[in-house]
Amino acid sequence: MNFTNGSRRALLGGAALAAATAAMPERSARAQGREPDRPKLRLGIITDLSGPYADLSRPAEACARQALEDFGVSARGWDVDVLVADHQHKTDVAAATARRWFDQDGVDALVDVSTSATALAINGMAREKNKVFLATEPGTSELTGTSCSPNTIHWVWDTAMLARSLGSALLAQGQDSWFFLGADYAFGHQMARDTAAVVQAKGGRVAGSVFHPFPGTSDFSSFLLRAQSSRAKVLGICNAGADLINTVKQAREFGLDRSMKIVGMLTYDTVIHGLGLETAQGMQIAASYYWDLNDRTRAWQARVHPKTPNLYPNMGTAGIYSAVLHYLKVAADMGVAEAKRDGRATVARMKAMPTDDDCFGAGTIRDDGRKMHPAYILEAKTPAESRHSWDLLKTVAVVPPEEAFRPMSEGGCPLVRG
Repeated sequence: MNFTNGSRRALLGGAALAAATAAMPERSARAQGREPDRPKLRLGIITDLSGPYADLSRPAEACARQALEDFGVSARGWDVDVLVADHQHKTDVAAATARRWFDQDGVDALVDVSTSATALAINGMAREKNKVFLATEPGTSELTGTSCSPNTIHWVWDTAMLARSLGSALLAQGQDSWFFLGADYAFGHQMARDTAAVVQAKGGRVAGSVFHPFPGTSDFSSFLLRAQSSRAKVLGICNAGADLINTVKQAREFGLDRSMKIVGMLTYDTVIHGLGLETAQGMQIAASYYWDLNDRTRAWQARVHPKTPNLYPNMGTAGIYSAVLHYLKVAADMGVAEAKRDGRATVARMKAMPTDDDCFGAGTIRDDGRKMHPAYILEAKTPAESRHSWDLLKTVAVVPPEEAFRPMSEGGCPLVRG
């Protein structure tokens, strides 16, 4: 295992492809001086390195590298490359990258793909090319619904999990009327729909919704004024990353927190860190990983910290570690050559083998490709409760996997029989 950090090269291709991707950075961590008979694998990470989710995604490569180290690829005599590219929130850029990696660069598995629209495009391509797709950061529950694929596993969270876990927790606290403000793309709309369904099923009311252009919105004032005029008890914010930070800060500037419960439906601990506890204190979030959950998560954070000292991994990037580690275990079990040859068979073996790692603990993978593990309702600490800058959250409740995630029978996945 050898890495050349920070090396970059322009994407190759024809004139049309070059026009779409010429400005896109890509990093390659390549092994050098290989022996011809050593087992070789190539992993590709497509993510946001320059947009509103960049801080969420920057620990991605560090987490993949930690999986390689913990699995011991060097001791096993394996060569593993990790390629990293920025999708720029453009579906065509993500698709062009994936196609070139599959067709020309010999990538065996794609990991991450941090937005719903780009993930849905990659989902179809991985199936077409019979490669492995481990979706760790996109939110759309369609990846285990009507768009489920025998080549894809949805690893960390989805909109249905957030809606069922966080929505139910707030409704139990009497927060029974909601207004949704979301990003105008697949994730924002589905997050609002899934949460609205939970609210209405439990007797609550949806007062309205509004969606802002994505990416590129910095002034949320007109959207917040519509939310305020709805007189709903809850402002359910269905965006993420820097957009969520700006929305929450502006909502507090407008005084919405005096009349509404402000809830970021997808709030990573990275976002709580960006907001600061003075602003974020008391906010409740749903997550499937946090560094301070237990002894295993704390030990893992200590190991990965030197690789990403300024940004702690969140549930999405910790999911990269978990997914890559399980993929490597399966490649060892079935043989690297066979894992490379047949992505569909590799995913089937991944579903058959129980999962276990320091980030998510023990788990399973369902027939529809849904990785199953608990969800946690976490609350932002007060500044006085925090011991250091990343000591941000405390556990309020643990939601079992079968309650957190949508039942397989409700997703409409054509892979599910009966």
